[in-house]
Amino acid sequence: MSIDNTPFLRNTLLADAAVGAAAAALTILGAGFLAPLLELPEGLIFWAGVALLPIVAFLFVMARRPEVPRPWLREIVLVNAAWVAASLAILIFGLVQPNALGVAFVLAQALAVGLFALLEAAALRAARAATA
Repeated sequence: MSIDNTPFLRNTLLADAAVGAAAAALTILGAGFLAPLLELPEGLIFWAGVALLPIVAFLFVMARRPEVPRPWLREIVLVNAAWVAASLAILIFGLVQPNALGVAFVLAQALAVGLFALLEAAALRAARAATA
């Protein structure tokens, strides 16, 4: 079952994709600069950016559709939630030892991704309520 791609949902998906594209460009192209500045592993920064590329492409495709399949929107919410969980986990479990700026960087991007997850989940709930 699909839901209408309302202006709210479309704008949320486009904003998520645009922020993701900017983050991917920053981390892929700037990993060598960011790593010593944040005291985060250069490989982690680079590959996190690479991992964003298919997500960004998928978000752009979904934003352009007149309807979004409900399971696909649910997957977008879950992927964003998993990104937030992984971001927090690398800090909580000491998998990296960034400086204060690095911690702020990880937390800021997790907060942004979490916000998009909440907005997309709200669109999913609104569509569910409209069909109930």
